[in-house]
Amino acid sequence: MSTLIVPINQSKVNLDTSGVAGFFGGDEAISAMATVHLYRGRRWLGWYNSPGSYTVAKKFGQLANSRFWDGLFPGPNLTPAEVFGLDGKTGPHYWGVLSGTDMSTGHLAYLVVQKTKEVEEEVEIGGRETIPLTVTIIDVGDVMLKHSEQAPVMSIHHALLAAIPITVSLATCALCAASGDWLAFALIMLGVISSGTSCFVIGSAQLEFLSGVKEPSPGTPPADGILLMRSDVVIVRGAEKDINPITKGKFVLKMKGGPEYRRIGLCSLLLLAQFLLQLLFIPQATTFGQIMFITSLAASWAYNSFLSSLEQEKIQVDVLWRALDNPRLSKFGLKSRAAQAVFACLVLGDGIQRPSVDFKPKKVLQRFISNDTRVWSVWRDKVTEQLENNKEDKSFKLSSSDLQGFGEHERVLLQSLLQDAHDTYRGYQEQVHRIRDNSFIFEKQVLRPIHSRV
Repeated sequence: MSTLIVPINQSKVNLDTSGVAGFFGGDEAISAMATVHLYRGRRWLGWYNSPGSYTVAKKFGQLANSRFWDGLFPGPNLTPAEVFGLDGKTGPHYWGVLSGTDMSTGHLAYLVVQKTKEVEEEVEIGGRETIPLTVTIIDVGDVMLKHSEQAPVMSIHHALLAAIPITVSLATCALCAASGDWLAFALIMLGVISSGTSCFVIGSAQLEFLSGVKEPSPGTPPADGILLMRSDVVIVRGAEKDINPITKGKFVLKMKGGPEYRRIGLCSLLLLAQFLLQLLFIPQATTFGQIMFITSLAASWAYNSFLSSLEQEKIQVDVLWRALDNPRLSKFGLKSRAAQAVFACLVLGDGIQRPSVDFKPKKVLQRFISNDTRVWSVWRDKVTEQLENNKEDKSFKLSSSDLQGFGEHERVLLQSLLQDAHDTYRGYQEQVHRIRDNSFIFEKQVLRPIHSRV
């Protein structure tokens, strides 16, 4: 069998590609590997000579948990979900207005907040403007969280793009073999095998939901509540079992071999061996072999960069939203903190049968505006008085006797704040059909008859 004659091999040029072998493209390779659980079938598409093997080995080798692996890959022993960016984010504070639950949330609540930021449609509620704020309403119906089948199917263009680095890596292997450079052939093939094996083993983990509480106690009140952020607010409404995945749930990666994860350690060891062997022997290859080696790395780096450009958080949001049966969102723009507090009270009080012992508008107002001055105290008392009555026509005006003892500037401020409450109530009445349409699933699943608008 004749050998392919390559003239460039007669030159004395040495490209010194040893530094490229393990360090170049490490961050992109880690980001690309982090997408392996978010697309079904992605684990089969890692058979290419990926750069950054040393960086990847150090990162994922920390999953392996034993004295041997901790010595070889030092670092914190995080959970698989944390390592792959599926857990670890801190969510907003949650307060259940009916249940009294007051707690910090985690990664899934953080994703819910990111989803609300995607909503461009925003209904403006009129009134005096001091600072733009928003209230987003999410009504979660009767959902049954599923496991790994919730991961979206990989689109065809992703599969076609994966074929490019795979084809280039195999083609460069074949050209190296045809030219007689079996060393370059072996080093490229080593990269293909180590990358493909690691992608398959790591990608075999199942992405699941842990909903927090499997079955709430019978008679548990609805979990209507507020996700409180610095400026914006998200109102979640639904049964306890349906809100628990947001407030208490998390993503979990079920990997075989835990808690030691020896397979992950062996894959990281294989990647480390790839780095060392390529570092030592690629300078010994022919010039043509080195060019083929760099070509395979370049194609693989380009594909890894494409996978890195995919917004992992957005993919996670899509997975979560499908699991929650695509709840609808409505977003409203408010123009002051007082207006935001009143609007949240109106939304949370809508549909609750009066009188309700558990729902206390004053507590909601206090949660938004905790100022303990005389003006704010009178404002909260007046607004609460109007929100608690069942009359559709509400008056937020104070009598002259109510204003006794206030200075001129305090009277102006108080009347201005009460006017904000009045404007917000009128805006709410104009949008009440939209708010109730948004909760058609919620009203059916959580049986709470509507006797009044507020």
